[in-house]
Amino acid sequence: MTARTIDAEEMLRVRLEALRCEHRDLDAAITALEQSGRGDPFTIKRLKKKKLMLKDLIARIEDQLTPDIIA
Repeated sequence: MTARTIDAEEMLRVRLEALRCEHRDLDAAITALEQSGRGDPFTIKRLKKKKLMLKDLIARIEDQLTPDIIA
């Protein structure tokens, strides 16, 4: 691995952790809105959509970081 590859990998790992944190925060916000009963259904739906988008992005980054193993 070159230094450039390691830097790119490290950047992906940092981005991945930030996305995971944002995903957890959205989950907590959605739960709080649903439990309070004050949450606007459209807001909750928008937050759930964003959470799903983050989940997909997290999966793509994890795939990039996981080496392909030929069996």
